[in-house]
Amino acid sequence: MNNIIAILKRELYGYFATPVAYVFIVIFLFLSGLFTFYMGGFYERNQADLIAFFSFHPILYLFLIPAISMRLWSEERKSGTIELMLTLPITTADAVIGKFLAAWVFAGIALALTFPIWITVNYLGDPDNTVILASYIGSFLMAGGFLAIGSCISALTKSQVIAFVISVVICFLFYVSGTPIVLNFFTGWAPEALINAVSAMSVLTHADSIQKGIIDIRDIIYFSVLIAFWLYANVITIEAKKAG
Repeated sequence: MNNIIAILKRELYGYFATPVAYVFIVIFLFLSGLFTFYMGGFYERNQADLIAFFSFHPILYLFLIPAISMRLWSEERKSGTIELMLTLPITTADAVIGKFLAAWVFAGIALALTFPIWITVNYLGDPDNTVILASYIGSFLMAGGFLAIGSCISALTKSQVIAFVISVVICFLFYVSGTPIVLNFFTGWAPEALINAVSAMSVLTHADSIQKGIIDIRDIIYFSVLIAFWLYANVITIEAKKAG
């Protein structure tokens, strides 16, 4: 645990030691406000809620989260510091979890800084703050799932651009698998069990459930398994590179 915490602190400090972190946060906050109050029709809906705010998060995360994760291991491999890191008295799992948690905390900080939007909706009306809190939890879990995917892909290549593109594609597949356009493709010829399985693979299906204020243990398990699977794949990938 001490090794994980040490890596987490090192990586988190590395984010804020460069302008990249601040640029990312500004872009995230700007786009969140733009999508909520303009493209989301916040005022036109005349309802005190943040549905317009959270409905755009999957789209934002599809591009912004891979932008965070693309450097996690690609930069280490390109600079050659990955070999140095793995010679330290830490396990590969420690390094993977520490780096992932640092990126997740950073994403959480960016998400937390959207609190003025929450304050605004409370000033303008009387929203259900329990549902809003649940929506924040769902959004944070979705960010963690996408980060785990991006971290694993980052370990496969030295190119941050390639890591970014592949991560976006895979995250997009996890996003659209629960949408009607995909499910309708299977309707009529595929068994119901397969359709349900495809729908259950979607982060959107589980995030939407949480964002309705219903924190189901099945949704928590889904995100936990999604994160654990990709982090385990991340460890296997690093071990394979090290053995090679």
